Amino acid sequence: MSEPKAPTPTPGDTYKGWLFKWTNYIKGYQRRWFVLSNGLLSYYRTQAEMGHTCRGTINLATANIAVEDSCNFVISNGGAQTYHLKASSEVERQRWITALELAKAKAVRMQAESDDSGDECSTSPPSAGQGLGARNSEVQSTLRTLGSKVEDLSTCNDLIAKHGSALQRSLSELEGVKLGGDTSDKIRQVTERATLFRITSNAMINACRDFLALAQAHSKRWQKALQAERDQRVRLEETLEQLAKQHNHLERAFRGATVLPASPSNPTADSKGSGPGKGDASDDDDNEFFDACEDVQEFITIPADPKYHRSGSNISGISSEIGMDDGTTSLDEQSLASNPESPQSQEVVPVRKRRTRIPDKPNYSLNLWSIMKNCIGKELSKIPMPVNFNEPISMLQRLSEDLEYSELLDRGAKCQSSLEQLCYVAAFTVSSYSTTVHRTGKPFNPLLGETFELDRLQESGYRSLCEQVSHHPPAAAHHVISERGWTLRQEITVASKFRGKYLSIMPLGSIHCIFDKSNNHYSWKKVTTTVHNIIVGKLWIDQSGEIDVINHRTGDRCHLKFAPYSYFSRDVARKVTGVVTDKDGKAHYVLSGTWDEKMECSRVMQSSRGGENGTEGRQKTVYQTLKARELWRKNPLPEGAENMYYFTQLALTLNEQEDGVAPTDSRRRPDQRLMEQGMWDEANAEKQRLEEKQRSVRREREREAVRLASTAEEGAPQDNYTALWFEQVVDEATGEPTHIYKGGYWETKEQGTWENCPDIF
Repeated sequence: MSEPKAPTPTPGDTYKGWLFKWTNYIKGYQRRWFVLSNGLLSYYRTQAEMGHTCRGTINLATANIAVEDSCNFVISNGGAQTYHLKASSEVERQRWITALELAKAKAVRMQAESDDSGDECSTSPPSAGQGLGARNSEVQSTLRTLGSKVEDLSTCNDLIAKHGSALQRSLSELEGVKLGGDTSDKIRQVTERATLFRITSNAMINACRDFLALAQAHSKRWQKALQAERDQRVRLEETLEQLAKQHNHLERAFRGATVLPASPSNPTADSKGSGPGKGDASDDDDNEFFDACEDVQEFITIPADPKYHRSGSNISGISSEIGMDDGTTSLDEQSLASNPESPQSQEVVPVRKRRTRIPDKPNYSLNLWSIMKNCIGKELSKIPMPVNFNEPISMLQRLSEDLEYSELLDRGAKCQSSLEQLCYVAAFTVSSYSTTVHRTGKPFNPLLGETFELDRLQESGYRSLCEQVSHHPPAAAHHVISERGWTLRQEITVASKFRGKYLSIMPLGSIHCIFDKSNNHYSWKKVTTTVHNIIVGKLWIDQSGEIDVINHRTGDRCHLKFAPYSYFSRDVARKVTGVVTDKDGKAHYVLSGTWDEKMECSRVMQSSRGGENGTEGRQKTVYQTLKARELWRKNPLPEGAENMYYFTQLALTLNEQEDGVAPTDSRRRPDQRLMEQGMWDEANAEKQRLEEKQRSVRREREREAVRLASTAEEGAPQDNYTALWFEQVVDEATGEPTHIYKGGYWETKEQGTWENCPDIF
């Protein structure tokens, strides 16, 4: 029984060969002819049956491939179909596994592209210029092709890494048995694994060759297009400069001239405000309606028109639409006068220059599983962890990173409409997760009484203070006051559990935002963060759950959904959707986007439900909306961020040394400072010293509490610790016990009297 030698599998090729398929307990494994083509795996009893009788087919786009031992593997389609297969050798099995994994990746990619193209055809308005549309379509097609090649490279790279590790293990084992006698079995194993490595290496080389050829074919065309765009931008800038000079010259001439009565030769005096002006632009915006499609997902979102976007801005567009529809002034126009960088601002305030780099992360290796395997089901905050898994920042500083996009609340403070304001608060809620997408390091657990201040009055108009108010469970209180009309406060308790394959982090507690002018009081909670691939593979972060942002004064509400990542989902990864409703449940705005990139908002003109009388359940709501406007877009990471723990520009400045901060400030924490400088062994020793010091202080406090309880009346408190800058009260809006800032910190800083601060470092 000779088997045809199969070629090296490459992305997109048809792959054929004999395999043994499990039939039943009587007949066992039976030899069958398998054909892999276009993402489908089919099998026949013989090669002759290929023309007329197919015994079964599995679509790899929705299938799971699992390896059982050296020759056996399983392909399952969610329970409907399961093939238990066996190859004649480990090398032959790996050839099939390689071909199947490449075909599966391509099938999933093609299915996603097909869905994307269908969505674009059903929701996008007709293009004004066919030439521009054709060019964009060509670029998008090329980018998709390049993306598919990159994914092929990634798949091949994973296979090479796996087979290379297996080959290395075999070589090590062979070296160990050289003195033991017979090494024929080990030599055969090394030969087979070397063959596997050659197969996957050839696939990688072919994929690299395809990608290089495609990139070279399009690079010159892209360079020409880029140069044309640059030339056009330069011409536009020169034209705008000339127009500005002419306008300035005419304005000076007009002020120095005598105003004449209106006449045919001088119509200027009576023609002020006539002709096409703002009214035409407003009418154009009011007439931009889009009908809801029949085949639609839960939310309809029209891509924003580029003419409404301003380059370099993180917040664009929506205020001009909402404000003009409500008969109020656009927020972009309102903020122009208050922007210190605008030409109208005469006063220049010197701003402190912050650092833009930290020392690169050392390349220290440590097996996470060797530490975490004994901690399954335990509370993570009670597990002593070395600094090797940390990032040089405390949980208090991490909490302060929620203010990365505080300008969203600045815009919200100027809104005339509470519903519009709620859109900005919801966008701010989502933006706080954008800093987590690559951050797999663990922040330092704060010591009890540890604080962190963030004074950004000059740059952003706010002051922030955090304090660790409880150790078990760990809880941090946070208070922010802004000169631009808002206050933010929160108390967050982090509960974390290690589940084996992943780590769940559940923030408990509410966040409150109060606006001074309108007295609108908003509150919401955070969603669950999950760290995947704890045991094997590359760590990655996901956010999932639902958030209700509630305006306690008006009853308005924004319901946000963070969709968990699913390999089989057709939706874009990290998707967030939301609906802003008034107290009567009527929808006014639809939010959509991703928590790691951007959020958009659309005004709802009309809504309808699939069920009768607005029944809930699985019925979907169809919204007829105006064009989407971009609320928020993520700032790009600093250059070299991959070597600096993927810190944002704000995060790079949080641990920068400053004079005048409290002795309990996180910047003064020695183990954290040593870790940032790359001295990890010294940082681990210092971390153990601080933790033991904290335990000693706690034991002393407990002994004092027991002594007081023995002399006090029954029911006296057993723990006499109280926070220094916060006091515990019951929140009037939510009814939850929480810590609220009681004042005094910034006054103490001005006086420089820190005698009341505990010695925790």
